[in-house]
Amino acid sequence: MADVRNGENGLNQEALNNLPNWAKLGWGLGKQPTRGPKGELSVPKIVDAAIAIADKDGLAAVSMNKVASSLGFTTMSLYRYISSKDDLLMLMQDAVSAMDIPPEREGVDWREEMREYVRACVEVFRKHPWFGDISITSVPIMPNTLQIIDWVLRPLRRFPLNDYEKVAILLLISSYARTCGIIMRDLDRAIQAGATPESFSGLNYTTALKELVKPDRYPYLYPVVASGSYTGENVEDNTVGDDFDFGLERILDGVEQFLAGKN
Repeated sequence: MADVRNGENGLNQEALNNLPNWAKLGWGLGKQPTRGPKGELSVPKIVDAAIAIADKDGLAAVSMNKVASSLGFTTMSLYRYISSKDDLLMLMQDAVSAMDIPPEREGVDWREEMREYVRACVEVFRKHPWFGDISITSVPIMPNTLQIIDWVLRPLRRFPLNDYEKVAILLLISSYARTCGIIMRDLDRAIQAGATPESFSGLNYTTALKELVKPDRYPYLYPVVASGSYTGENVEDNTVGDDFDFGLERILDGVEQFLAGKN
C-alpha cells in the first residue's frame, strides 16, 4: 500500500484518519474553522471554559450551550471548533493531565519516581473531581496522557524487562492511582457535603457494627470488627500506617520481587 503523506506536516495521513476526532483535535490536527472572528475562539479557550464549569458544578453541568454562554458566543460557534460534547470531554480530560513532570535526578531510585507519579495522579482526581467520571474508552492516545506514560516508563528502562512487561507494570500502578484517586475524591466530596472523616471511615458506626456483626454469619470479619481495626478504633494497634502508602509500598515490593527474578 502506498505511503500517503500530508504535504504540510509529513505525517501519514491515511494512518491519522483512523484516529477519533477528539484525538485529532488534541494533537492539533483538526481543521481550523474558516468562518467567524479570528482569535476570539479556539479549542484551548473552549476547553478551559468547560473545565472551569466542571470544577465548579460537576461534569453534568457541562454542555455546549453553557460553555458557549460562558464565553459570550453562540453554541453554533463552538461547533465550528469542537463537533460534539464527547470530543470536548476527552479534550478536558487530557488538558488536566498536563503535569509538571520532575526532571530525572541522580540518586533518586525507581520506587521514589513511582511514588511521585502515583501522588501526582491522585491529585488530578482531587483537584478536578469530575475527572474520574469520564469513562475509559481506549488505550491512552492523547499527547498529555502519553507524556505521563513516558514519565513512568523512564525508570523502568534500567531493568531487563520487555515492552509488554513495562506496560503491565504501568497498568498495575496506574490502576492503583486511579482507585485511590477516586476514593480520596469521594472523601473530599463527602466532607464538603457535611460528613465527617469519622463517618466516612466508619468510626461513628463502630458500636453498631459490633452489635450487628456476629461470628456465626461473619466468622472471619467478626474478630476484625470486635478489635476495632475495621473502623480504625484502636489506632495505637495500627502497625501499617497510612492505608494509601501501605498499599503502594506492597505493590512496589511485588514489582521489586519480580525484577529480582529477572536478574
